[in-house]
Amino acid sequence: MKLLIVLGSPRRRGNSEILAEEVVKGLADVEVEYLRLNDLNIRPCQGCGGCEKTGICVIADDMTDLYAKVDAADSLLLVSPVYFYGLTGQTKIFIDRCQSLWSRRYLLKDSHRIAEGRRGYLLSVAATNGEKLFDCSMLTVRYFFDAAGYHYEDSLLVPGVDAKGDILQRPVALQDARDFGEKMFATRNDPLI
Repeated sequence: MKLLIVLGSPRRRGNSEILAEEVVKGLADVEVEYLRLNDLNIRPCQGCGGCEKTGICVIADDMTDLYAKVDAADSLLLVSPVYFYGLTGQTKIFIDRCQSLWSRRYLLKDSHRIAEGRRGYLLSVAATNGEKLFDCSMLTVRYFFDAAGYHYEDSLLVPGVDAKGDILQRPVALQDARDFGEKMFATRNDPLI
């Protein structure tokens, strides 16, 4: 199994990245690749419609290589803190540029690896504890996974974590992340609901 972990935080070794590393500790026999979006040059989607006839984005930047990685992975863990009740700008640009995958699936009727039951997961942290804190992120991620050919399987959502490294003072959250990884591994062959 190949797991692609897409890190959407601008903070290196921030709370969401630390939790992602804890998730990996709960995995076994899994090839893991990390992508740090903040280190890449990815332009926003231009809404040009260039991908509608080919399923391929016409913008030539670092996103070009990421499409193959998204396609090759068996599971994808999207990792983003919440900024203003949504995903980070880095994460949202990445998702918006996957419009070409939506075009491929829905306009060109190419259901790339859909039958394989690939699974997508969201890991998110937030500084506050608002009632609807993760709602926007979860909706966005659900539609991203659908376009990219993944079933949105589960989320690990941790509110009340703000300053860099605060998560290290939350042993229950760290254990929850390891348990989340174990669950990802244990259920990877279960039928999709």
